[in-house]
Amino acid sequence: MSMDSIPPTQNLIVFDGACVFCSGFARFIARHDRKRRFLFVTAQSAPGRALYAQHGLDADLMETNIVIVSGRPYVRLHAFAAAMGALGWPWAVLAPLGWIPKAIADPLYDFVARNRYRFGRQACPAPSAELKARLIA
Repeated sequence: MSMDSIPPTQNLIVFDGACVFCSGFARFIARHDRKRRFLFVTAQSAPGRALYAQHGLDADLMETNIVIVSGRPYVRLHAFAAAMGALGWPWAVLAPLGWIPKAIADPLYDFVARNRYRFGRQACPAPSAELKARLIA
């Protein structure tokens, strides 16, 4: 599957495939996305890097996942909240995290993002079958 065949309204998650938190988030979404709403792309891939640039983000830093829901991009904590909302019950109860003002949410998220490799192992497990099936090359 290539980005050219993806409709602009397709729900998509761009994640750091080398980060245990980011890839864990992608595996979580793939496992709980029973309606298969999301496709996935690693930030290290050419399409992932292009999406980072398209949304004004530094593809070399990969400081946030990008979650696109119904054509609208979200980053940082608001990306997590948007993904949870799109999953439906029971995960949608976490969607109100997106209401936290950016002035509070972004510094908290940025702290975790800057220290993500210190908080866990750097090598991630192989992608799950659910994730592999929806990973854009």
